[in-house]
Amino acid sequence: MTIRVTLDGRPVEATLNGSPAARDLAELLPLTLDLEDFHDTERIADLPRKLNTDRVPEPAAARTGDIAYYAPWGNLALFYQVGPAPSADLLILGHLDVSSDQLGRAKRITIEPGP
Repeated sequence: MTIRVTLDGRPVEATLNGSPAARDLAELLPLTLDLEDFHDTERIADLPRKLNTDRVPEPAAARTGDIAYYAPWGNLALFYQVGPAPSADLLILGHLDVSSDQLGRAKRITIEPGP
C-alpha cells in the first residue's frame, strides 16, 4: 500500500505492507504526529488508538527505515538504526525510503493515504 509521508515538511517515499495492523493504520490516515527519540535507535509517537494485531506475521528484526508498531504500548516506531532482536510485540508495518540521518533527526511526521 502506497502512502504519502512527510518528515518535517519534506516528502519521503513510503509503503505499508498488507498486514491487518498496516491496513488498520491506513484507516487512521491522515495523521500528523510529533516524534521523540527512543534508545538512539528509533523515533516514536503515540497513535490515537491501538491497532488490530490479529494474524500477525512471524517476528522480524526492524531494519533502518522500517515503520513498526509496538503493540504493548500502542505506539508507532520509525527505525533509524537496526532494531532489537525479533519480537512478537513489534510488528513491521512498512518502510520509509529515507536516510538514517534524516529519520534520526525528524521531529514531526505526516502520513496520508497514497495516490
